[in-house]
Amino acid sequence: MTSAVPKQMTVEEFYVWCEGQDERYEYVDGDIVPLRAMAGASDPHDAIVVNLIILLGNQLAGTPCRPSTADQAVRTSIRKSRRPDVTIDCSPVTPKAYEARNPIAVFEILSPTTRKNDRNVKLAEYQRHPSLRLIVHIDPDVMDVLVYKRADDGSWEHQRYEAADDVFAVTETPARLALAQIYAGVPFDAATS
Repeated sequence: MTSAVPKQMTVEEFYVWCEGQDERYEYVDGDIVPLRAMAGASDPHDAIVVNLIILLGNQLAGTPCRPSTADQAVRTSIRKSRRPDVTIDCSPVTPKAYEARNPIAVFEILSPTTRKNDRNVKLAEYQRHPSLRLIVHIDPDVMDVLVYKRADDGSWEHQRYEAADDVFAVTETPARLALAQIYAGVPFDAATS
């Protein structure tokens, strides 16, 4: 059941408001923004999210960290709350918590409508988050993964992966992800490969 959008609220009030909504939203500078509006996710996008959840869930079992879906928010500032496609959070599960409290990695699956925002606005927000160590952009249309890693001095380095046998480590965890596993079951259009 969708209710009227309140004019002003805190991020905490936003999370409570979201409980009664049929769709997902982000909170950006006091504005409530529909997440992917009414379109939903494409099959390749959804397959990649599921692959990541399975891979990370299996590899992080027994550690303090766990993957979560876009149902869990990441607060990027006092007035901004984002919903990455997949987040790795290293804090205990807490009743009534609506946001990752110690996120160390976020994964965004790019789409034509979110690509520019993900690669610019959200990237800058995530890079300012004190606990994030890894930001991953995954193109669902071609095998192309861009990994941003926080260096010891706090700066960010990035590396592009484009081959099925490419593997990258998930910082501060035992997890390692191969592109072949991330893209398992995702067909590519011959014109875009």
